[in-house]
This record gives sequence, structure tokens and C-alpha cells, in this order.
Amino acid sequence: MTYSETTEYLFSQLPMFERIGDKGYKSGLENTLSLDVHFGHPHSAYKTIHIAGTNGKGSCSSMIAAMLQTAGYRVGLYTSPHLVDFRERIRVNGRMMSEQYVIEFVDKERKFFEKLHPSFFEITTAMAFKYFHDMKVDIAVIETGLGGRLDCTNIINPILSVITNISFDHMQFLGNTLEKIAGEKAGIIKHGVPVVIGNATPETRTVFEKMAYENNADILFAQDDDNNEVMKVPAIDDSTLLYYTKSFGEVKSSLMGNYQKENVNTVLVALKVLMKMGYLSECATEKGREDMRREISDAFTNVAKLTGLSGRWQTVKTTPRVVCDTGHNLAGWQYLSRQLGEVKCKQMHIVFGMVNDKDIDSIIKLLPKRAIFYFTEADTHRALPWMEIQEKAIANGFYGTGYPTVKEAFAAALRHAAHDDFVFVGGSSYVVADFLRDCI
Repeated sequence: MTYSETTEYLFSQLPMFERIGDKGYKSGLENTLSLDVHFGHPHSAYKTIHIAGTNGKGSCSSMIAAMLQTAGYRVGLYTSPHLVDFRERIRVNGRMMSEQYVIEFVDKERKFFEKLHPSFFEITTAMAFKYFHDMKVDIAVIETGLGGRLDCTNIINPILSVITNISFDHMQFLGNTLEKIAGEKAGIIKHGVPVVIGNATPETRTVFEKMAYENNADILFAQDDDNNEVMKVPAIDDSTLLYYTKSFGEVKSSLMGNYQKENVNTVLVALKVLMKMGYLSECATEKGREDMRREISDAFTNVAKLTGLSGRWQTVKTTPRVVCDTGHNLAGWQYLSRQLGEVKCKQMHIVFGMVNDKDIDSIIKLLPKRAIFYFTEADTHRALPWMEIQEKAIANGFYGTGYPTVKEAFAAALRHAAHDDFVFVGGSSYVVADFLRDCI
């Protein structure tokens, strides 16, 4: 098979949550454990860091990976979903795995894993773990798919666990209360392995503390006053933020989303844990602090280049300014809504679509009233029909026209946008994926 035929086989023949929703999700670790035995427990050959949470997993995973690369490690990075190319999910030092590796893996192992009837994510995780072993990585940063306790990444024994935050998402799998969702995410906490919690509420904090206590795991809440690192965040320009931090002084970053403040804080606390464990340089002296500050700034300002991270308040055009963002749930839009409200422009144009398992009624209320909308739907079975989105938006006082594809919607937005206008593309990871694939 060719690469395109191989990926089409993976997408179409294996149950895939990103494409078909609930039917593509498999709970339990039976298949994962069988695959792990078959491949000889490849993840045991290298160190791992495990990252779960509702939002911010991809950004935190990429920043940690970028920092480890800057420090000289050979780093594997496993994230999901991909936006344009399947291989985005599995990288070593920022480089996607080769097309030939994907072809040969599927061709060689197809007969074995077809007997298991695995999900797409189960096969992809097994491929990632084996690839990192074959590429002889020093350490791999592993992002969970859904949840944590029953996520097929949860067979690893990491050196550090990170849980970014908890909000309402994927409730059909994880539970309908914050406590239940936190319980699933807390399932990545392992015996004796330190865990950093990015942001907790009173309901979720007790869940994490209980799980950490039962596993004799040191736990740090990054938001607590004695752990909080980010003191102030003034913008330098449209492409760089300057973070004033408690331990590292001034740190620069190219990740411009307002929500990145919380992610940067979480990552900095995680980096301090890695420093204490001996994986990063100590900064007890002034020279050490300066060296670490420089390395962190280098990592954070080059995170896209180092890891391939994209779609996070990403500027893809300057006249007119065009920004895309993968924020897709209520918690994400609470940040995006405020940031869109801060944008200075003559007219705002928003290319907007969603998938059918998100809280569209609540998200629509957060959209900026001053914008002209171009309602659309991504190329996925989970896409909410643009006519339904348009109907709900108009009922809430918004103005806009519908388009059957993201490409057509963006083309219309560009036709109507003046040089000093602002165009935003988002509402779903899949809208951004179609945009990056078909419009850039």
C-alpha cells in the first residue's frame, strides 16, 4: 500500500473517535496490553512524562518537549488529534515519523492486530511506543487521548505526571460531574511518581489529593501561591509574550493565546520538578538561573519549530490578519471570547463551525456580537450542520451566512475583509484542520 492508502485504511477500517464519535471509543486496556506484549513492552526502554487534562494538554506537552530538546535530550512526542497529516501525532525532536515507517508497520502487523479489532487510537499508541523505541529516544512526552484511567496510554510508568485542568467535556465517557471527570483523569497518577496539577477547583482538588495520597505521590498545585510562577504577562508585540516569573525572571514565549498563561505556569512548575529530579540543570546560582532562563525562552519562543505545534492562536496571514485556534469546548471559549474582545480592528470576520457533542448553546453566547460570521462544517461525520449553527446563532442576535465547506467559508471571509480587518477561524479542531489543509 502507498502512504495515502495506509492512512485511509487506518482511518476507515479501525473505529476512530475523531471521525465517528462514540462508536470509535473503546474503554479498557485489554487490547493495549495485548499489543504491548506483542511488541515487547517498548515504552519500558525510555523515560516518559504523562499529560492529561481537559484543555491545554497539547500546548503543555509541546512546551515540555521543546524544553527537553533544548536541554539536549532526544525527545519523543505523542499528541492528538492531528490537523493535516497523521504523522503529526508521533514525532522525535519535532520531526514526524516517516511515511515508510507507517506503511511498513501496518503491512507487517495488520494480520495480528485485526484479530483484536482494536480502535484507531489503540493502534496509533502502539505504533508511537514502538517508534520511540526504534528511534532510541531518551524521553517521551505522552499526551492522553480521552480521560486517563482507561486511556490506552496509561500503561506507562512515567517519571512525572501532569494534569492541566478539568472542565466539562466528553461527559458521555468520563462522567457528568467535575468530580467524576477528575477521577478519570487522576487515573494517570502512579505510585511514587510526582504529579503537577495545573488548575483545580474545590471539587476536583480533593479528588487529586486523595489519589496522590493513596499512591504515595508528591502533588503540586501550580495555581497555589507558593507554587505559582507567572507573576505578570505584558505583550512585547503580536508574536511574543514576556512572562515575569518567580523563579526564572523574564521568560519569552511565542504562544499568544490568553489561555497560555495557565499552561506556561503549569509547565514551569513541572520543569522545577524535573530540575529537582536531575533531568534539567539546577539554577541555584545567578549564572545557573540565567542559563535556565535563556533555555526556557529559547524553548518557548521556538516551540512550533521544535515540536510542530500549530493551531493555538496562530497567525497565518497579516493583511488582513488571520488567526486560527483549535479551542472547541466551553472552557476554551471562555478564554477565546475575552481575547477576541480585545482585538482592535475595523471589522471582525469569524469562520465558525462545531462538532455535535459540544455545548453549542453556551458557546454561542460567548461569541462577539460585532463580528460577521461565516458558518460552516468540517469534513467529519461529527460536524454539526452549518444550517443548525446558523439558526441558533441568528436566534441569539448574530449575523452571518452559511457555507458547506471551510474552504468556501474562508474564501468568502477574505473577499469581504479589508486590509485592516481581522479574520478568525475556529470553533472546532476539525475546522482548523480543514483550514490549514485546504486554505494555507
